[in-house]
Amino acid sequence: MSSRAKRKTSLTLDAALLDEAKDLGLNISAVAGAALQRSVAEARKQRWLKDNADAFAAQAAWHDANGHPLADIVAAPGKSTWTA
Repeated sequence: MSSRAKRKTSLTLDAALLDEAKDLGLNISAVAGAALQRSVAEARKQRWLKDNADAFAAQAAWHDANGHPLADIVAAPGKSTWTA
């Protein structure tokens, strides 16, 4: 169980969906909290990817120009992992 502080908020949800969730015994706060947690994680991931896009592009360009530095030991499908 989480010991994080909680805060009340107001949500506007589809009435029929809310009624069905209650009839099914779903904990609306827990469901909303879990969905929000997933959405925040995905938004952080997308921000991180965007913030680091230049570094990824530079790394890809370097690999295109120089090859992968571990190409000699990286396994290809169906081959052994270490060649040396």
